[in-house]
Amino acid sequence: MKEERFSHEKGGMHGHPDKGHHPHHPERDHDSVQRHAKGEELLKVNNLSVEYTAGKKITHAVNNVTFEIRRGESLALVGESGCGKSTVAKAILGILPDRGARISSGEMLFEGKDLASIPEKEMEHIRGNKISMVFQDPMTALNPVKRILTQVSAVIRLHNPELSKREAEDRAIEMLKTVGITPDRVRDYPHQFSGGQQQRVVVAIGLSCNPELLLADEPTTALDVTIQAQVLDMMTELIRERNTAMLLITHNLGIVAETCDYVAVLYGGEIVEYGSKREVFKNPSHPYTIGLFGALPDINSESTRLKPIDGIMPEPSDLPAGCKFHTRCPYATECCMEGPVPVVELGGTHRCQCHNLDAVRAATGKEAAV
Repeated sequence: MKEERFSHEKGGMHGHPDKGHHPHHPERDHDSVQRHAKGEELLKVNNLSVEYTAGKKITHAVNNVTFEIRRGESLALVGESGCGKSTVAKAILGILPDRGARISSGEMLFEGKDLASIPEKEMEHIRGNKISMVFQDPMTALNPVKRILTQVSAVIRLHNPELSKREAEDRAIEMLKTVGITPDRVRDYPHQFSGGQQQRVVVAIGLSCNPELLLADEPTTALDVTIQAQVLDMMTELIRERNTAMLLITHNLGIVAETCDYVAVLYGGEIVEYGSKREVFKNPSHPYTIGLFGALPDINSESTRLKPIDGIMPEPSDLPAGCKFHTRCPYATECCMEGPVPVVELGGTHRCQCHNLDAVRAATGKEAAV
């Protein structure tokens, strides 16, 4: 198995196999003509906060998160398990649990409409049609007792009721061919496919209605590195062809280096650093981001040990006051333990939420904050 290679400047996995040419589809060209120009704002999330309640226990899963995604661009939400990444995606898609979960503040403007206040009937038209999601585990995302052709064509017919069953199936077969599933396999059941093939089917379902925005929740976590590379190559090529925006949820910085334009680093339900991939990878500034890069193996280094981040992430139901990272931060001072944390603009799109950014940069040999 090929080792994952990652560096601050380029990063990612190289030499991916199965980078073949996808067949040409006239209907996709027709759809692309209807698309807006790349670079227009598609989704704007402002001060989003989400809470879960269980009895008297309140879990602050997402806290004042702000970001935007433009058409044809991709943003990665990066962080440890429990930092709120998946909750952000579920809030956007409107699939938070009916009981015990609520959006406590903020707005999510998709094509100018606030998804938090849209009636469910209207949301059903958006979900799957304009915003789609690829889930982490294909075996739980796919129905084990239905053939994959049935599952893909059902999504197409739901959002295109004018199509006959045969027409929907024909489109489904073409979509499955696009992701590398041959026509002789389309009537098989999910258990008859490998993990990589199952994930290809899930991607086909997600892209079958040509959505404007694809939410990908750790889509390759369950796959080995070689298959992971194939699926990522396929996904990035398809969304590039269709001018689809993507919100990628991951903990793997190598995947971010290969696939995304922008990066938002989450900790304790907050975005602690945000910027373009180049800005964040070339100049990681928040102590947590620096710690994530420091914990990566570097084949060019003579170091024999990795540098883990000390401590563990606090429970979302018991977050510390002030900076949520101060309990693990080597640069923490008294001011970090209370009050709001300032957002420091670092130039371009790069910003960082930290009290002691100048001290951090001095200690790591970088220029002072601007």
